[in-house]
Amino acid sequence: QVQLVESGGGLVQPGGSLRLSCTAPGLIFAAYPMGWYRQAPGKQREFVARVFEDGMANYRDSVKGRFTASRDSTKNTVYLQMNSLKPEDTAVYFCEGGDLWGQGTQVTVFS
Repeated sequence: QVQLVESGGGLVQPGGSLRLSCTAPGLIFAAYPMGWYRQAPGKQREFVARVFEDGMANYRDSVKGRFTASRDSTKNTVYLQMNSLKPEDTAVYFCEGGDLWGQGTQVTVFS
């Protein structure tokens, strides 16, 4: 089954950093923007960032200036660099592309 594969989640203190990775099949990576979403316990999944084929990205307001989405076409991989993490960033993070989703990776920010 075709799937996106995420990695890089973990536990971090407020103010810390994590980098998430998502590897996609080549056909998907080349043809579609790749998005990052997150879902906190008891909440709906929400958009975090999207990186387009040309490398341009957009973000939800609450992560602007802290998160950076990028893509590496040589590795069919997209990244989400997360800096200055806050407890409210705690969630399962998913990548999406071409209507395919990854399994999610847990990010927990705690004091």
